Amino acid sequence: MNPRRTTARRTTARRTAARRLPGLMTVTALGVTVLTGCGIRATEVPTDFGPAPSRVRCSLAEPDASKRAAPGLQVQVFLLCGSSLVAVDRTVRVPDGATDSGRRVVVAQGLLDELAASPSAAEEEAGYTTRVRSGTTVGGPRPGDPEDTLRLSTPPGSLASSALGQIVCTLSDSAAAEGDGSVILGGPDEAPPRRYACTDEVRTRPGGAEPPSTEAVRE
Repeated sequence: MNPRRTTARRTTARRTAARRLPGLMTVTALGVTVLTGCGIRATEVPTDFGPAPSRVRCSLAEPDASKRAAPGLQVQVFLLCGSSLVAVDRTVRVPDGATDSGRRVVVAQGLLDELAASPSAAEEEAGYTTRVRSGTTVGGPRPGDPEDTLRLSTPPGSLASSALGQIVCTLSDSAAAEGDGSVILGGPDEAPPRRYACTDEVRTRPGGAEPPSTEAVRE
């Protein structure tokens, strides 16, 4: 092999590499500029910022102090949160000396008022809402109704399933009912009252599962 030819080839290769190097540096610098312009910082170290922060819903840090300290009968009402019914603490005032039937109606009215009231600031922050309209009233049984019937000012069948679920689950779990997980409700019309049950499906899907009911018969 001719030494002079070998030397000439090496010199030519070095010159070619030298001519390519500025172009490669320009491309690299351009890539960094593009990344910087997009708000991405070039780095050789993988970075893990962790999962995006999420807001905890349907979870109260502590019960509302004003509601907890209010005098009266300690009760629970069911509010909507997410896609479920969730119980929260409330207080209902019951006058002294009320008869059993009168006490039931007073407690039921107090519960309806609490359901229709706007959730507290802390409850709203946690995602609680209500579908029960204000002004809803309740009365006792009519002649021929079962003695534990509660008649609403609005026919139960005309209520949205979520609002009816709130009312049924709240009343059936209170002193306004027999405590067996059901409540007998009627409306202002002559339609016979029906016994509604608060089931697990109603609690978990109040917007899609209307409380099951059967016609209530006077015993």
